[in-house]
Amino acid sequence: MKGIGGFYYVETADGIFECKAKGKFRKERIVPLAGDRVKITVRDGKENTIDEIFERKNCLKRPPVANIDTLMIVVSVADPAPNTLVIDKMTVLAEKNHIEPVIVITKTDLGSFDGLSEIYTKTGYRVIPVSGKTGEGVHEVKMLLKNHLTAFTGNSGVGKSTLINAVCPGLFLETNSISTKLGRGRHTTRQAEIFHVADGLVIDTAGFSSLDFIGEDVILKDDLQYYFPEFDQYLGQCQFVSCAHVKDKGCRICEAVQNGDISKSRHESYIALYNEVKDIKEWQL
Repeated sequence: MKGIGGFYYVETADGIFECKAKGKFRKERIVPLAGDRVKITVRDGKENTIDEIFERKNCLKRPPVANIDTLMIVVSVADPAPNTLVIDKMTVLAEKNHIEPVIVITKTDLGSFDGLSEIYTKTGYRVIPVSGKTGEGVHEVKMLLKNHLTAFTGNSGVGKSTLINAVCPGLFLETNSISTKLGRGRHTTRQAEIFHVADGLVIDTAGFSSLDFIGEDVILKDDLQYYFPEFDQYLGQCQFVSCAHVKDKGCRICEAVQNGDISKSRHESYIALYNEVKDIKEWQL
């Protein structure tokens, strides 16, 4: 359910047990994550242990979670301003790990969100506008949680914990205001933790202000094109087989951007990510 300072809290049919991970995991550089299915040994008067971590269907390094069905990518209209590159990195990681990404736009009472919504509606992703003041979108988010393990992620201050509180008022997760000096949110959630919400399981995760590909999250440049679903119908139609879809001659994806069929913002994120990973070789992973 969560891990703090080397202690892991495991939910079973008999309750939640505090455990330590066996030393073999440290040797294998494996860390138990929120969402892991595990085998534990419970000892009277002695330390309980996690003995086995069962095979994961997926896992992310940031946020550090495993076996999730849905990634709720939370972005605010303002305070803090949306960072589409960070959003697009999260959608790419979700696509790579066969996780359904959902874009949740919060603080809709602070300004127009039409442009942001249009960017992600074109991808085919579900986009849910949410207002804490009016309650708009809260029920729709709640309906998506049933029978799923859902992680909420996004920049600090976008309102992840506030949204979860709105969906399940009895949780009383800690929230905080935006730093007027820094213009970004303060970190209130410090670790990934699972809660029972709306007949499903929800992971509240720590916020961040930037995002880098690390560990198993690293992506090869030749694979990146497959993680932008709006590119799918154009792949294989470019003039050159080796087309990188950046500014290549005869590129069908660049043409679709010019025609407005693919969002310019998404293509700019693709180029930024391509340049970030273009020098990574498969043997380096």
